[in-house]
Amino acid sequence: MQDGLPVVREAFPRTVRLVSTANRRPSILKLLVEDEDIADLSDIEGATSARLIAQDRGTEGISARELIFGIPHASFINAAFAYSKPRELNRFNGPGRGAWYAALDAETCLQEVVFHMTDFLGRAGKYEAVVEYMELFASMAGAFVDLRQAPDHSSLNPDPSVGYPKGNALADAVRAAGHNGIIYPSIRHTGGTCFAALWPHAVQSVAQGDIYRIVWSGDRAPSVAKVIATP
Repeated sequence: MQDGLPVVREAFPRTVRLVSTANRRPSILKLLVEDEDIADLSDIEGATSARLIAQDRGTEGISARELIFGIPHASFINAAFAYSKPRELNRFNGPGRGAWYAALDAETCLQEVVFHMTDFLGRAGKYEAVVEYMELFASMAGAFVDLRQAPDHSSLNPDPSVGYPKGNALADAVRAAGHNGIIYPSIRHTGGTCFAALWPHAVQSVAQGDIYRIVWSGDRAPSVAKVIATP
């Protein structure tokens, strides 16, 4: 038990995370300079990249020794923990330290992404956008606090002003106990199961999957289509 919550030890061969395809594009620097100058400008890019800074010397929220090196897609794992909203909370992480959010299926991921992007566009005052997201598959195993058995926990409150501070407090306690993360029922997709991996080493065997395009054309409800499918 963790603060009265159940802790389970389970293995999940395939979880799904969606990341923006912007992460797959070549550096914009390559469009601006000749090949012989790219190393110099890459140094400039490295000085402002949260992931590269974290990998080199760590940050206030995460040590470089926690990050992953020498395996396929390590940069995706490290970026998930190096980047966070500078002045806002997410459900199980705050400024300074990210987390690897994933689900058991792509539909749950899509529902979560659509909800948050629609909310962002609503605050901007215009439902007009085209975004593409790529699946990242990963396996996970180990000890997790299991909120599927505590669906009324305050961290799962759909109101971020209530749920997010409680979730961050829980995540701090889970990390302090050395558990890999938190399993919880999706707030945005009924019946879906989500994960917040709180340590980079908890994310294993990452592989790329399909790409989805999400289009808002003036309405809150977007269209979603698979534009590139893995063989």
